[in-house]
Amino acid sequence: MAAPTIDYAEGGRRGGNGGRFDLFRSLRSRNYRLFFVGQTVSLTGTFLTHAATMWLVYHLTGSELLLGTVAFAGQLPLFFLAPFGGVMVDRWNKRNLLVFTQVLSGLQSGALALMAFWYPSVGGIIALAFVQGLINCLDMPARQAFLIDMVEDRNDLPNAIALNSTMVHAARVLGPLCGVVLIQFLSVGWAFAIDAVSYVAVVVSLLMMRVAPHVAKERDQGVVDELKEGLRYAWDHVPIRTLLLLMAILSLTGVPAFNILLPVFAKELSQGTPLGDKGGALALGLLMAASAIGALTGAIYLASKRNVLGLGGLIAFAGLLFGAAIIAFSTSRNLYASALIAPLAGFGMLATFASANTLLQTLADDDKRGRVMSLFTVAFLGVAPFGNLLAGFLAEYLGHGVEGAARAVGLSGVIVLVSAGFFACLLPYLRQIVRPIYVKKGIITEVADGLRNAEAVTGGPAD
Repeated sequence: MAAPTIDYAEGGRRGGNGGRFDLFRSLRSRNYRLFFVGQTVSLTGTFLTHAATMWLVYHLTGSELLLGTVAFAGQLPLFFLAPFGGVMVDRWNKRNLLVFTQVLSGLQSGALALMAFWYPSVGGIIALAFVQGLINCLDMPARQAFLIDMVEDRNDLPNAIALNSTMVHAARVLGPLCGVVLIQFLSVGWAFAIDAVSYVAVVVSLLMMRVAPHVAKERDQGVVDELKEGLRYAWDHVPIRTLLLLMAILSLTGVPAFNILLPVFAKELSQGTPLGDKGGALALGLLMAASAIGALTGAIYLASKRNVLGLGGLIAFAGLLFGAAIIAFSTSRNLYASALIAPLAGFGMLATFASANTLLQTLADDDKRGRVMSLFTVAFLGVAPFGNLLAGFLAEYLGHGVEGAARAVGLSGVIVLVSAGFFACLLPYLRQIVRPIYVKKGIITEVADGLRNAEAVTGGPAD
């Protein structure tokens, strides 16, 4: 039985519920439901490891630059290799590819745990971060492109993307909180070990899915030619190009400056509070969780939207909010005030990137979606390693400790504000280009319904 379709004009399912809007409508698809549960467990472990890694590196070295270096090593492969990964994703069985990458990621976390228990080493952390970056070159584009195969009704795709963001940022809340508790009362090695075990959940969920057999298509072009084709397509498509460039600028400036330098703020801001001088790990967990709560709120809001219309304006607003919030964060010297500002930054960051993700998936042609989403991976994470190094360098160059970190974050916030403002100015022009695409895809329903009615009357496609 075919899944019911979403009537965008009414915002609910056709038939049976009177147009009631369903926040979790994409979970009707069995495969996506399995993926959602498995990924929730696994991603909680992933963010647990992220917090533990940041804490361990800063605990061992006290260096802001090395914080940026570790993040640089983990994301550098994405910049160079993710586009090739996108070509492979368009060619290979996505489910089997994801099983392979998740097993490798579990082994990588297990290696981190062994190292943390017996011989903590910044060099080892950097090497293992680089290995995870190589794995992500295939894993991240595959997960993005496989999403449309897991959701039975294409009308549910925007909701599924938003629920993915909800899942990710719920894990961003739970993971760091679990991590700091484990670090405080057991050891950092247990955080990595639990993450390694968490990958079992997503592997099992992938194996339980019912997917159509993969049929390899004949290819007239080689890998390099297909990569060039994808790059030309993204560059010539003005809205896609604009969104990718905006995401790259934010990933180079605002995102790494705010995220990577958080341990510096946490260590300084915990002093003079009940947490005491040794409360840096708990303060870090508080700030990360506060940011994640804001991001989770943004994800839930996006999941409640009935369609993709209006997301361009949301990107402009959220980008401006993100820039203003991290500027405000850079000026705060009170832990609790910072914890109140962090959710605004988290909301702005999530709403900007998740909205861009949704628009890119709906704008891209089906046969090029893997390559477009690999370029989104480059813009979102591949550019970030250079931003991580830049943030660490600026923090030390502009003044060691929290003052240098504050200046680096404030400068990044200004760049984010200017970039989001420029995007807002371009928005009317971009909407003129996007409207015919959405009419053709049936996303602007009042026009699409007219085309369908004309097709029914004439017995053929309407011109």
